[in-house]
Amino acid sequence: MSGDRLTTIRVDNDQDVYAMRRLGREVAAALEMSEQDQIRVATALSEVGREIAMERGAGMLVTFSLDPGELVVELSFPEATAAHDTEGVTLAARLMDVADRARPGRLVLRKRLPRGAGTLSIARLRAKVEALAPVSAMDELRQQNHELAATLEEVRQLNAELEETNQGVMALYNQLSAELEETNRGVVALYAELDEKSTQLRQASDAKNRFWATVSHELRTPLNSIIGLVRLLTGPGGEPLGAEQARQVELIGSSAETLLTLVSELLDIGKAESGRLDPQDTTVDLVALAERLRMTMWPAKGSEQVTLSVRIPPPPFTMPADEAMLTKILRNLLANSLKFTQEGEVLLEVSHDVAASEAVFTVTDTGIGIPAEHLERVFEEFYQVPGPEQTRVKGTGLGLPYARRLAEAMGGTLTLTSEPGAGTTAVLRLPYEPDDVPVLGRVLIADDDENFRAGVRRMLTGFAEHIDEAPDGAAALAAMTAAPPDLALLDLLMPGLDGAAVLQRMADDERLRDVPVIVITLAVANRHPEGAAAVLGKQGLRRDMLLGAIRQAMGGGHA
Repeated sequence: MSGDRLTTIRVDNDQDVYAMRRLGREVAAALEMSEQDQIRVATALSEVGREIAMERGAGMLVTFSLDPGELVVELSFPEATAAHDTEGVTLAARLMDVADRARPGRLVLRKRLPRGAGTLSIARLRAKVEALAPVSAMDELRQQNHELAATLEEVRQLNAELEETNQGVMALYNQLSAELEETNRGVVALYAELDEKSTQLRQASDAKNRFWATVSHELRTPLNSIIGLVRLLTGPGGEPLGAEQARQVELIGSSAETLLTLVSELLDIGKAESGRLDPQDTTVDLVALAERLRMTMWPAKGSEQVTLSVRIPPPPFTMPADEAMLTKILRNLLANSLKFTQEGEVLLEVSHDVAASEAVFTVTDTGIGIPAEHLERVFEEFYQVPGPEQTRVKGTGLGLPYARRLAEAMGGTLTLTSEPGAGTTAVLRLPYEPDDVPVLGRVLIADDDENFRAGVRRMLTGFAEHIDEAPDGAAALAAMTAAPPDLALLDLLMPGLDGAAVLQRMADDERLRDVPVIVITLAVANRHPEGAAAVLGKQGLRRDMLLGAIRQAMGGGHA
Protein backbone atom coordinates (compact mmCIF):
# COMPACT_ATOMS: atom_id res chain seq x y z
CA MET A 1 0.00 0.00 0.00
CA SER A 2 3.11 2.25 -0.15
CA GLY A 3 2.39 5.68 -1.69
CA ASP A 4 -1.35 5.01 -2.36
CA ARG A 5 -2.94 8.40 -2.98
CA LEU A 6 -6.38 9.03 -1.57
CA THR A 7 -7.23 12.58 -2.69
CA THR A 8 -5.82 16.02 -3.39
CA ILE A 9 -7.18 19.49 -2.57
CA ARG A 10 -5.99 22.98 -3.51
CA VAL A 11 -6.08 25.66 -0.84
CA ASP A 12 -6.15 29.34 -1.87
CA ASN A 13 -8.52 31.04 0.58
CA ASP A 14 -10.34 30.68 3.88
CA GLN A 15 -13.14 28.58 2.36
CA ASP A 16 -10.52 26.13 1.11
CA VAL A 17 -8.92 26.03 4.56
CA TYR A 18 -12.24 24.96 6.10
CA ALA A 19 -12.69 22.36 3.39
CA MET A 20 -9.15 21.03 3.95
CA ARG A 21 -9.76 20.85 7.69
CA ARG A 22 -12.95 18.88 7.21
CA LEU A 23 -11.29 16.62 4.63
CA GLY A 24 -8.47 15.82 7.05
CA ARG A 25 -10.92 14.96 9.81
CA GLU A 26 -13.05 12.76 7.51
CA VAL A 27 -9.99 10.93 6.14
CA ALA A 28 -8.83 10.25 9.70
CA ALA A 29 -12.33 9.00 10.59
CA ALA A 30 -12.40 6.73 7.51
CA LEU A 31 -9.06 5.28 8.67
CA GLU A 32 -10.72 4.48 12.03
CA MET A 33 -8.56 6.88 14.03
CA SER A 34 -9.76 7.90 17.49
CA GLU A 35 -11.79 11.07 17.85
CA GLN A 36 -8.84 12.79 19.50
CA ASP A 37 -6.55 11.88 16.58
CA GLN A 38 -9.17 13.09 14.12
CA ILE A 39 -9.19 16.48 15.85
CA ARG A 40 -5.36 16.55 15.90
CA VAL A 41 -5.12 15.93 12.14
CA ALA A 42 -7.80 18.55 11.37
CA THR A 43 -6.25 21.15 13.67
CA ALA A 44 -2.74 20.62 12.28
CA LEU A 45 -3.98 21.16 8.70
CA SER A 46 -6.07 24.23 9.58
CA GLU A 47 -3.11 25.87 11.39
CA VAL A 48 -0.75 25.36 8.45
CA GLY A 49 -3.44 26.39 5.93
CA ARG A 50 -4.32 29.50 7.94
CA GLU A 51 -0.73 30.74 7.90
CA ILE A 52 0.12 29.90 4.30
CA ALA A 53 -3.14 30.44 2.42
CA MET A 54 -4.86 33.10 4.52
CA GLU A 55 -2.05 35.15 6.10
CA ARG A 56 0.58 34.86 3.36
CA GLY A 57 -1.81 34.65 0.40
CA ALA A 58 0.05 31.73 -1.16
CA GLY A 59 -1.65 28.81 -2.88
CA MET A 60 -1.04 25.33 -1.49
CA LEU A 61 -1.60 21.84 -2.85
CA VAL A 62 -2.49 19.21 -0.22
CA THR A 63 -2.27 15.48 -1.03
CA PHE A 64 -3.53 12.70 1.25
CA SER A 65 -1.97 9.25 0.78
CA LEU A 66 -1.19 6.06 2.65
CA ASP A 67 2.15 4.50 3.47
CA PRO A 68 2.35 1.23 5.41
CA GLY A 69 0.85 2.00 8.83
CA GLU A 70 0.74 5.79 8.27
CA LEU A 71 -1.44 8.58 6.94
CA VAL A 72 0.76 10.92 4.87
CA VAL A 73 -0.26 14.53 4.18
CA GLU A 74 2.02 16.37 1.74
CA LEU A 75 1.68 20.17 1.52
CA SER A 76 3.30 21.91 -1.47
CA PHE A 77 3.58 25.72 -1.73
CA PRO A 78 5.86 28.34 -3.29
CA GLU A 79 9.42 28.17 -1.95
CA ALA A 80 9.45 31.92 -1.33
CA THR A 81 6.74 31.49 1.30
CA ALA A 82 9.34 30.11 3.78
CA ALA A 83 6.77 28.65 6.15
CA HIS A 84 9.01 25.93 7.58
CA ASP A 85 9.65 27.49 11.00
CA THR A 86 6.41 29.35 11.63
CA GLU A 87 4.21 28.98 14.71
CA GLY A 88 1.55 27.07 12.78
CA VAL A 89 4.04 24.59 11.34
CA THR A 90 5.55 24.07 14.83
CA LEU A 91 2.09 23.36 16.28
CA ALA A 92 1.30 20.98 13.40
CA ALA A 93 4.53 19.10 14.11
CA ARG A 94 3.46 18.62 17.73
CA LEU A 95 0.00 17.34 16.75
CA MET A 96 1.25 14.88 14.15
CA ASP A 97 3.80 12.11 14.73
CA VAL A 98 6.32 13.27 12.11
CA ALA A 99 6.84 16.63 10.38
CA ASP A 100 9.42 16.58 7.55
CA ARG A 101 10.53 20.13 6.69
CA ALA A 102 13.79 19.29 4.95
CA ARG A 103 12.86 20.41 1.43
CA PRO A 104 11.95 24.05 0.61
CA GLY A 105 8.32 24.51 -0.48
CA ARG A 106 7.30 21.12 0.88
CA LEU A 107 5.99 19.95 4.24
CA VAL A 108 5.17 16.28 4.90
CA LEU A 109 3.08 15.36 7.93
CA ARG A 110 2.69 11.75 9.09
CA LYS A 111 0.28 10.16 11.57
CA ARG A 112 0.38 6.51 12.67
CA LEU A 113 -2.72 4.46 11.88
CA PRO A 114 -4.53 2.37 14.47
CA ARG A 115 -4.22 -1.40 14.28
CA GLY A 116 -6.36 -2.93 11.56
CA ALA A 117 -6.51 0.23 9.44
CA GLY A 118 -4.08 -1.32 6.97
CA THR A 119 -6.73 -3.82 5.87
CA LEU A 120 -9.10 -1.10 4.56
CA SER A 121 -9.74 -1.00 0.79
CA ILE A 122 -8.06 1.95 -0.95
CA ALA A 123 -10.88 2.09 -3.50
CA ARG A 124 -13.53 2.30 -0.79
CA LEU A 125 -11.55 4.98 1.02
CA ARG A 126 -11.27 7.06 -2.16
CA ALA A 127 -14.97 6.70 -2.88
CA LYS A 128 -15.86 7.72 0.65
CA VAL A 129 -13.62 10.79 0.50
CA GLU A 130 -14.83 11.89 -2.97
CA ALA A 131 -18.45 11.62 -1.85
CA LEU A 132 -17.95 14.30 0.79
CA ALA A 133 -20.28 17.26 0.26
CA PRO A 134 -18.87 20.83 0.17
CA VAL A 135 -18.84 22.52 3.55
CA SER A 136 -19.43 26.17 4.40
CA ALA A 137 -17.31 28.20 6.77
CA MET A 138 -20.21 28.40 9.22
CA ASP A 139 -20.68 24.62 9.23
CA GLU A 140 -17.00 24.02 9.82
CA LEU A 141 -16.91 26.64 12.55
CA ARG A 142 -19.91 24.97 14.17
CA GLN A 143 -18.06 21.66 13.97
CA GLN A 144 -14.99 23.23 15.54
CA ASN A 145 -17.11 24.61 18.37
CA HIS A 146 -18.65 21.20 18.87
CA GLU A 147 -15.17 19.65 19.01
CA LEU A 148 -14.02 22.35 21.41
CA ALA A 149 -17.01 21.77 23.68
CA ALA A 150 -16.39 18.02 23.62
CA THR A 151 -12.72 18.60 24.42
CA LEU A 152 -13.61 20.95 27.27
CA GLU A 153 -16.00 18.35 28.65
CA GLU A 154 -13.24 15.74 28.51
CA VAL A 155 -10.87 18.15 30.25
CA ARG A 156 -13.50 18.80 32.90
CA GLN A 157 -13.99 15.07 33.38
CA LEU A 158 -10.23 14.55 33.56
CA ASN A 159 -9.99 17.34 36.13
CA ALA A 160 -12.72 15.67 38.17
CA GLU A 161 -10.92 12.33 37.95
CA LEU A 162 -7.64 14.03 38.87
CA GLU A 163 -9.29 15.71 41.85
CA GLU A 164 -10.70 12.37 42.95
CA THR A 165 -7.25 10.79 42.50
CA ASN A 166 -5.67 13.60 44.50
CA GLN A 167 -8.17 13.02 47.28
CA GLY A 168 -7.32 9.32 47.22
CA VAL A 169 -3.61 10.11 47.29
CA MET A 170 -4.10 12.51 50.20
CA ALA A 171 -6.16 9.91 52.06
CA LEU A 172 -3.45 7.31 51.43
CA TYR A 173 -0.76 9.80 52.46
CA ASN A 174 -2.64 10.58 55.68
CA GLN A 175 -3.11 6.87 56.36
CA LEU A 176 0.57 6.15 55.72
CA SER A 177 1.56 9.12 57.87
CA ALA A 178 -0.63 7.83 60.69
CA GLU A 179 0.82 4.33 60.34
CA LEU A 180 4.35 5.73 60.21
CA GLU A 181 3.68 7.81 63.29
CA GLU A 182 2.34 4.75 65.07
CA THR A 183 5.39 2.75 63.93
CA ASN A 184 7.69 5.51 65.18
CA ARG A 185 5.97 5.43 68.55
CA GLY A 186 6.47 1.67 68.58
CA VAL A 187 10.14 2.07 67.70
CA VAL A 188 10.60 4.67 70.43
CA ALA A 189 8.89 2.34 72.90
CA LEU A 190 11.08 -0.53 71.70
CA TYR A 191 14.22 1.57 72.14
CA ALA A 192 13.07 2.48 75.63
CA GLU A 193 12.47 -1.19 76.41
CA LEU A 194 15.88 -2.13 74.94
CA ASP A 195 17.52 0.59 77.01
CA GLU A 196 15.78 -0.76 80.09
CA LYS A 197 16.89 -4.29 79.22
CA SER A 198 20.46 -3.04 78.67
CA THR A 199 20.39 -1.42 82.10
CA GLN A 200 19.12 -4.67 83.59
CA LEU A 201 21.85 -6.62 81.79
CA ARG A 202 24.51 -4.24 83.06
CA GLN A 203 23.13 -4.59 86.57
CA ALA A 204 23.07 -8.38 86.18
CA SER A 205 26.65 -8.31 84.90
CA ASP A 206 27.73 -6.16 87.85
CA ALA A 207 25.96 -8.55 90.20
CA LYS A 208 27.68 -11.50 88.54
CA ASN A 209 31.07 -9.81 88.90
CA ARG A 210 30.37 -9.15 92.59
CA PHE A 211 29.31 -12.78 92.92
CA TRP A 212 32.56 -14.02 91.35
CA ALA A 213 34.58 -11.72 93.57
CA THR A 214 32.78 -13.05 96.65
CA VAL A 215 32.96 -16.68 95.53
CA SER A 216 36.69 -16.29 94.85
CA HIS A 217 37.26 -15.72 98.54
CA GLU A 218 34.43 -17.77 100.07
CA LEU A 219 35.22 -20.95 98.12
CA ARG A 220 38.97 -20.85 97.86
CA THR A 221 39.56 -20.07 101.53
CA PRO A 222 37.85 -23.19 102.99
CA LEU A 223 39.26 -25.40 100.23
CA ASN A 224 42.79 -24.21 100.94
CA SER A 225 42.13 -24.85 104.63
CA ILE A 226 41.00 -28.42 103.89
CA ILE A 227 44.09 -29.05 101.75
CA GLY A 228 46.34 -27.59 104.45
CA LEU A 229 44.77 -29.76 107.17
CA VAL A 230 45.14 -32.87 105.02
CA ARG A 231 48.84 -32.12 104.57
CA LEU A 232 49.21 -31.68 108.32
CA LEU A 233 47.56 -35.03 108.94
CA THR A 234 49.59 -36.91 106.34
CA GLY A 235 52.88 -35.02 106.62
CA PRO A 236 55.81 -35.42 109.01
CA GLY A 237 54.98 -34.72 112.67
CA GLY A 238 51.36 -35.76 112.42
CA GLU A 239 49.71 -38.52 114.45
CA PRO A 240 50.12 -41.93 112.80
CA LEU A 241 47.06 -42.97 110.79
CA GLY A 242 45.80 -46.37 109.96
CA ALA A 243 45.97 -47.54 106.36
CA GLU A 244 42.25 -46.94 105.79
CA GLN A 245 42.37 -43.58 107.56
CA ALA A 246 45.34 -42.48 105.44
CA ARG A 247 43.56 -43.56 102.28
CA GLN A 248 40.40 -41.62 103.19
CA VAL A 249 42.33 -38.50 104.18
CA GLU A 250 44.26 -38.60 100.91
CA LEU A 251 40.92 -38.96 99.10
CA ILE A 252 39.64 -35.87 100.91
CA GLY A 253 42.76 -33.93 99.90
CA SER A 254 42.54 -35.10 96.28
CA SER A 255 38.87 -34.13 96.09
CA ALA A 256 39.58 -30.72 97.62
CA GLU A 257 42.38 -30.06 95.12
CA THR A 258 40.11 -31.11 92.24
CA LEU A 259 37.36 -28.82 93.53
CA LEU A 260 39.84 -25.96 93.94
CA THR A 261 40.97 -26.43 90.33
CA LEU A 262 37.35 -26.40 89.15
CA VAL A 263 36.59 -23.24 91.13
CA SER A 264 39.68 -21.55 89.69
CA GLU A 265 38.60 -22.44 86.15
CA LEU A 266 35.09 -21.10 86.74
CA LEU A 267 36.48 -17.86 88.14
CA ASP A 268 38.89 -17.48 85.21
CA ILE A 269 36.03 -18.00 82.74
CA GLY A 270 34.09 -15.26 84.53
CA LYS A 271 37.12 -12.97 84.32
CA ALA A 272 37.53 -13.71 80.62
CA GLU A 273 33.88 -12.85 79.93
CA SER A 274 34.28 -9.48 81.64
CA GLY A 275 37.62 -8.77 79.92
CA ARG A 276 39.61 -8.89 83.16
CA LEU A 277 41.83 -11.87 82.27
CA ASP A 278 45.12 -10.17 81.35
CA PRO A 279 48.17 -12.27 80.42
CA GLN A 280 51.38 -11.59 82.30
CA ASP A 281 54.08 -12.45 79.79
CA THR A 282 57.51 -13.83 80.47
CA THR A 283 60.01 -15.59 78.24
CA VAL A 284 58.85 -19.21 78.08
CA ASP A 285 61.22 -22.06 77.27
CA LEU A 286 58.87 -24.24 75.21
CA VAL A 287 61.20 -27.27 75.29
CA ALA A 288 61.29 -27.24 79.09
CA LEU A 289 57.54 -26.58 79.30
CA ALA A 290 56.66 -29.47 76.98
CA GLU A 291 58.99 -31.87 78.79
CA ARG A 292 57.56 -30.84 82.14
CA LEU A 293 54.04 -31.53 80.87
CA ARG A 294 55.11 -34.93 79.54
CA MET A 295 56.67 -35.92 82.84
CA THR A 296 53.79 -34.73 85.04
CA MET A 297 51.02 -36.18 82.88
CA TRP A 298 52.66 -39.50 82.05
CA PRO A 299 51.58 -41.22 85.29
CA ALA A 300 48.03 -39.90 84.81
CA LYS A 301 47.48 -41.50 81.43
CA GLY A 302 46.14 -44.68 83.04
CA SER A 303 47.05 -47.10 80.26
CA GLU A 304 50.34 -48.70 79.28
CA GLN A 305 49.01 -48.99 75.71
CA VAL A 306 49.16 -45.21 75.16
CA THR A 307 52.37 -43.31 74.42
CA LEU A 308 52.70 -39.61 75.32
CA SER A 309 55.24 -37.94 73.02
CA VAL A 310 56.63 -34.44 72.54
CA ARG A 311 58.18 -33.12 69.35
CA ILE A 312 59.86 -29.68 69.16
CA PRO A 313 62.31 -28.89 66.33
CA PRO A 314 65.73 -27.41 67.24
CA PRO A 315 67.12 -24.89 68.02
CA PRO A 316 65.82 -24.19 71.55
CA PHE A 317 62.41 -22.56 71.16
CA THR A 318 61.48 -19.61 73.41
CA MET A 319 58.63 -17.10 73.11
CA PRO A 320 56.98 -14.35 75.16
CA ALA A 321 53.76 -15.68 76.73
CA ASP A 322 51.92 -16.11 80.01
CA GLU A 323 53.47 -19.42 81.08
CA ALA A 324 50.72 -20.27 83.57
CA MET A 325 47.96 -19.74 80.97
CA LEU A 326 49.83 -21.65 78.28
CA THR A 327 50.46 -24.53 80.69
CA LYS A 328 46.76 -24.70 81.61
CA ILE A 329 45.71 -24.78 77.94
CA LEU A 330 48.13 -27.55 77.00
CA ARG A 331 47.38 -29.55 80.15
CA ASN A 332 43.64 -29.45 79.33
CA LEU A 333 44.25 -30.55 75.76
CA LEU A 334 46.59 -33.38 76.77
CA ALA A 335 44.30 -34.52 79.57
CA ASN A 336 41.35 -34.74 77.15
CA SER A 337 43.39 -36.72 74.64
CA LEU A 338 44.68 -39.13 77.30
CA LYS A 339 41.19 -39.66 78.76
CA PHE A 340 39.63 -40.63 75.42
CA THR A 341 42.54 -42.62 73.94
CA GLN A 342 42.67 -46.31 74.87
CA GLU A 343 45.64 -47.24 72.70
CA GLY A 344 48.06 -45.58 70.30
CA GLU A 345 49.70 -42.19 70.81
CA VAL A 346 49.08 -38.71 72.13
CA LEU A 347 51.52 -36.26 70.52
CA LEU A 348 52.31 -32.65 71.46
CA GLU A 349 54.09 -30.89 68.58
CA VAL A 350 55.33 -27.28 68.54
CA SER A 351 56.24 -25.37 65.36
CA HIS A 352 56.63 -21.84 64.00
CA ASP A 353 54.34 -20.59 61.20
CA VAL A 354 56.60 -17.89 59.75
CA ALA A 355 54.02 -16.61 57.24
CA ALA A 356 51.38 -16.05 59.92
CA SER A 357 53.88 -14.98 62.64
CA GLU A 358 52.40 -17.57 65.00
CA ALA A 359 53.60 -20.34 67.28
CA VAL A 360 51.55 -23.48 66.60
CA PHE A 361 50.86 -26.09 69.30
CA THR A 362 49.27 -29.27 67.94
CA VAL A 363 47.91 -32.05 70.15
CA THR A 364 47.05 -35.17 68.14
CA ASP A 365 45.61 -38.41 69.49
CA THR A 366 44.37 -41.77 68.18
CA GLY A 367 41.31 -41.80 70.42
CA ILE A 368 37.55 -42.18 69.84
CA GLY A 369 37.19 -38.86 67.99
CA ILE A 370 34.33 -36.35 68.01
CA PRO A 371 31.36 -36.34 65.56
CA ALA A 372 31.32 -33.29 63.28
CA GLU A 373 28.08 -31.91 64.74
CA HIS A 374 29.71 -31.67 68.19
CA LEU A 375 33.03 -30.04 67.22
CA GLU A 376 31.91 -26.51 68.13
CA ARG A 377 29.51 -27.45 70.90
CA VAL A 378 32.33 -28.94 72.99
CA PHE A 379 33.50 -25.33 73.49
CA GLU A 380 30.24 -24.52 75.33
CA GLU A 381 30.45 -24.51 79.12
CA PHE A 382 29.38 -27.83 80.71
CA TYR A 383 28.63 -29.50 77.35
CA GLN A 384 29.75 -33.09 76.92
CA VAL A 385 29.51 -35.28 73.84
CA PRO A 386 26.79 -37.88 74.49
CA GLY A 387 27.93 -41.50 74.40
CA PRO A 388 29.03 -44.46 76.49
CA GLU A 389 32.52 -43.02 77.02
CA GLN A 390 31.05 -40.18 79.09
CA THR A 391 29.90 -42.69 81.72
CA ARG A 392 33.40 -44.18 81.88
CA VAL A 393 35.33 -40.89 81.87
CA LYS A 394 34.19 -38.28 84.36
CA GLY A 395 34.42 -34.59 83.56
CA THR A 396 32.73 -31.22 84.02
CA GLY A 397 32.65 -29.99 80.42
CA LEU A 398 34.76 -26.95 81.32
CA GLY A 399 38.19 -27.99 80.02
CA LEU A 400 37.88 -26.99 76.37
CA PRO A 401 35.79 -23.82 76.96
CA TYR A 402 38.34 -22.76 79.57
CA ALA A 403 41.24 -23.48 77.20
CA ARG A 404 39.66 -21.45 74.39
CA ARG A 405 38.99 -18.50 76.73
CA LEU A 406 42.64 -18.51 77.79
CA ALA A 407 43.80 -18.76 74.15
CA GLU A 408 41.66 -15.75 73.17
CA ALA A 409 42.92 -13.77 76.16
CA MET A 410 46.47 -14.41 74.87
CA GLY A 411 45.49 -13.16 71.41
CA GLY A 412 45.35 -16.63 69.86
CA THR A 413 42.89 -19.25 68.61
CA LEU A 414 42.01 -22.83 69.51
CA THR A 415 40.35 -25.15 66.97
CA LEU A 416 39.51 -28.83 66.70
CA THR A 417 39.36 -31.30 63.82
CA SER A 418 38.28 -34.87 64.33
CA GLU A 419 37.01 -38.07 62.76
CA PRO A 420 35.04 -40.54 64.87
CA GLY A 421 37.14 -43.62 65.54
CA ALA A 422 40.30 -42.07 64.06
CA GLY A 423 41.28 -39.49 66.68
CA THR A 424 41.23 -35.74 67.26
CA THR A 425 43.63 -32.89 66.50
CA ALA A 426 43.62 -29.70 68.59
CA VAL A 427 45.51 -26.69 67.19
CA LEU A 428 46.48 -23.74 69.40
CA ARG A 429 47.87 -20.71 67.58
CA LEU A 430 49.48 -17.87 69.51
CA PRO A 431 51.10 -14.68 68.18
CA TYR A 432 54.83 -15.15 67.85
CA GLU A 433 57.42 -12.92 66.26
CA PRO A 434 61.18 -13.62 66.27
CA ASP A 435 63.28 -11.31 68.38
CA ASP A 436 64.30 -8.97 65.53
CA VAL A 437 61.85 -6.32 66.78
CA PRO A 438 63.46 -3.99 69.32
CA VAL A 439 62.15 -4.24 72.86
CA LEU A 440 60.76 -0.83 73.81
CA GLY A 441 60.91 0.66 77.24
CA ARG A 442 57.59 2.57 77.13
CA VAL A 443 54.74 2.60 74.60
CA LEU A 444 51.63 4.79 74.63
CA ILE A 445 48.33 3.52 73.11
CA ALA A 446 45.89 6.41 72.50
CA ASP A 447 42.42 5.25 71.39
CA ASP A 448 38.88 5.82 72.65
CA ASP A 449 37.98 2.12 72.20
CA GLU A 450 38.93 0.23 75.36
CA ASN A 451 38.58 -3.18 73.71
CA PHE A 452 40.85 -2.16 70.85
CA ARG A 453 43.47 -0.89 73.32
CA ALA A 454 43.35 -4.26 75.10
CA GLY A 455 43.87 -6.08 71.79
CA VAL A 456 46.87 -3.91 70.86
CA ARG A 457 48.30 -4.39 74.35
CA ARG A 458 48.22 -8.15 73.81
CA MET A 459 49.90 -7.75 70.43
CA LEU A 460 52.75 -5.87 72.12
CA THR A 461 53.39 -8.71 74.55
CA GLY A 462 57.14 -9.23 74.88
CA PHE A 463 58.04 -6.06 72.97
CA ALA A 464 57.24 -3.34 75.51
CA GLU A 465 58.36 -3.18 79.11
CA HIS A 466 55.71 -0.64 80.07
CA ILE A 467 52.46 0.30 78.26
CA ASP A 468 50.50 3.49 78.95
CA GLU A 469 46.92 3.96 77.72
CA ALA A 470 44.91 7.08 76.94
CA PRO A 471 41.21 7.29 75.94
CA ASP A 472 41.54 10.66 74.13
CA GLY A 473 44.03 13.20 72.78
CA ALA A 474 44.21 15.33 75.91
CA ALA A 475 44.98 12.31 78.10
CA ALA A 476 47.58 11.14 75.55
CA LEU A 477 49.42 14.46 75.69
CA ALA A 478 49.30 14.47 79.48
CA ALA A 479 50.74 10.94 79.63
CA MET A 480 53.50 11.75 77.14
CA THR A 481 54.39 14.94 78.95
CA ALA A 482 54.67 13.08 82.25
CA ALA A 483 56.77 10.25 80.75
CA PRO A 484 57.81 10.58 77.07
CA PRO A 485 57.38 7.16 75.41
CA ASP A 486 59.71 5.39 73.01
CA LEU A 487 56.74 4.94 70.63
CA ALA A 488 53.16 6.23 70.40
CA LEU A 489 50.25 4.39 68.75
CA LEU A 490 47.66 7.01 67.90
CA ASP A 491 44.04 6.91 66.67
CA LEU A 492 43.02 9.86 64.47
CA LEU A 493 39.29 9.84 65.33
CA MET A 494 39.16 10.52 69.08
CA PRO A 495 36.71 12.71 71.02
CA GLY A 496 37.84 16.18 71.99
CA LEU A 497 41.42 16.56 70.84
CA ASP A 498 41.77 14.31 67.78
CA GLY A 499 44.88 12.53 66.51
CA ALA A 500 45.84 15.19 63.98
CA ALA A 501 45.82 17.85 66.73
CA VAL A 502 47.94 15.59 68.95
CA LEU A 503 50.51 15.22 66.16
CA GLN A 504 50.63 19.01 65.79
CA ARG A 505 51.09 19.53 69.56
CA MET A 506 53.87 16.93 69.59
CA ALA A 507 55.63 18.70 66.71
CA ASP A 508 55.53 21.94 68.72
CA ASP A 509 56.90 20.29 71.88
CA GLU A 510 60.68 19.95 71.99
CA ARG A 511 60.48 16.85 74.22
CA LEU A 512 57.91 15.02 72.04
CA ARG A 513 58.72 15.99 68.46
CA ASP A 514 61.15 13.07 68.02
CA VAL A 515 58.81 10.39 69.45
CA PRO A 516 57.94 7.96 66.59
CA VAL A 517 54.17 7.78 65.97
CA ILE A 518 52.21 4.99 64.29
CA VAL A 519 48.69 6.06 63.33
CA ILE A 520 46.08 3.26 63.68
CA THR A 521 42.69 4.39 62.43
CA LEU A 522 39.55 3.36 60.56
CA ALA A 523 40.06 6.15 58.00
CA VAL A 524 43.28 5.16 56.24
CA ALA A 525 44.36 8.00 53.95
CA ASN A 526 46.37 7.62 50.76
CA ARG A 527 49.12 9.76 52.29
CA HIS A 528 50.56 9.60 55.79
CA PRO A 529 49.49 12.36 58.16
CA GLU A 530 52.35 14.77 58.71
CA GLY A 531 54.52 13.55 61.57
CA ALA A 532 53.46 9.86 61.39
CA ALA A 533 56.07 7.17 60.83
CA ALA A 534 53.45 4.67 59.56
CA VAL A 535 49.69 4.34 59.11
CA LEU A 536 47.73 1.13 59.79
CA GLY A 537 44.03 0.35 59.38
CA LYS A 538 42.06 -0.93 62.36
CA GLN A 539 40.09 -3.38 60.27
CA GLY A 540 41.95 -6.70 60.08
CA LEU A 541 44.94 -5.48 62.08
CA ARG A 542 47.29 -8.37 62.82
CA ARG A 543 50.26 -8.67 65.14
CA ASP A 544 52.74 -9.13 62.29
CA MET A 545 51.45 -5.93 60.62
CA LEU A 546 51.88 -3.98 63.86
CA LEU A 547 55.39 -5.31 64.50
CA GLY A 548 56.38 -4.55 60.91
CA ALA A 549 55.23 -0.96 61.40
CA ILE A 550 57.25 -0.80 64.66
CA ARG A 551 60.36 -1.94 62.80
CA GLN A 552 59.76 0.82 60.23
CA ALA A 553 59.09 3.47 62.87
CA MET A 554 62.09 2.61 65.02
CA GLY A 555 64.52 1.91 62.20
CA GLY A 556 63.55 4.17 59.30
CA GLY A 557 62.33 7.28 61.02
CA HIS A 558 59.32 9.23 59.76
CA ALA A 559 57.73 8.25 56.45
